[in-house]
Amino acid sequence: RIKRLGLRIEIDKDFELVDPEDDPRYRSYWETYYSIMQRRGVTPAIARTIVRTNTTVIGALMVYKREADAVVCGVTGQYHEHLKDIIDIIGLKPGVETPAAMNVLVLAKGHYFFCDTHINPDPTIAQISEMTLLAADEVKRFGIKPKVALLSHSNFGMVDCPSAIKMRSAYADIRRRDPSLEIDGEMQADVALSEEIRAAIMPGSNLTGSANLFIMPTVESANIAFNMLKVLADGIGIGPLLLGAARPAHILTPSVTPRGIINASALATVAAQVFEDEMGDERSQR
Repeated sequence: RIKRLGLRIEIDKDFELVDPEDDPRYRSYWETYYSIMQRRGVTPAIARTIVRTNTTVIGALMVYKREADAVVCGVTGQYHEHLKDIIDIIGLKPGVETPAAMNVLVLAKGHYFFCDTHINPDPTIAQISEMTLLAADEVKRFGIKPKVALLSHSNFGMVDCPSAIKMRSAYADIRRRDPSLEIDGEMQADVALSEEIRAAIMPGSNLTGSANLFIMPTVESANIAFNMLKVLADGIGIGPLLLGAARPAHILTPSVTPRGIINASALATVAAQVFEDEMGDERSQR
């Protein structure tokens, strides 16, 4: 394809090609995969087959073995199948219990972040707190100050239904865990976006201006809101970005565009650089 398209890139010079059918590292890869998965129902024969056929597993193994800095996958197949492969091999960051997915929407008015769009169907208070802090850190990597809104159909205690109580309780938990984070909730979407509306309802809100990071009570609400706004507002979508993995990894979806793959690769590159800096600091402290 490179030759047919007249491209100037070259194998082994500009990039490394891993051929699952003929790669000298195959034995090392399947043995590593088996060592990770042998107590989870994977036999040596199954490990050999998976490492011949599953490119997400191969990519995750390369990251695990420090032969690659990040993995980007998901353009074919089911999101949760890729997620299982990534987490099985790479694992989660220390202290993180549940991964989450965040999408970015680039509009004329700015960048807006939606979480969790793919992973947790009905997150608990603890999961909402965890994903909010992970998402806020990711927003900072864009050079943007996170302004967090915990969304609901209720405003600041007006309705006592399970989802509103959950978001209200998550707000108290997050404020306890990170008092410096600019956050408020539970609130409706228009209240989150308009300081004028918010001032009329809650003059003493901890949130100023328009929120840019929206934490939803369920995966349905986050996914629907993001995809609807992406089309109606003719915005540029980025992601989903995987939050909480121990090493840089992003799982995209079959609807992603070539530009979307490039954007995710760029973010994975930045995450890999941050990871190396953090590992260097940790080694120097030791």
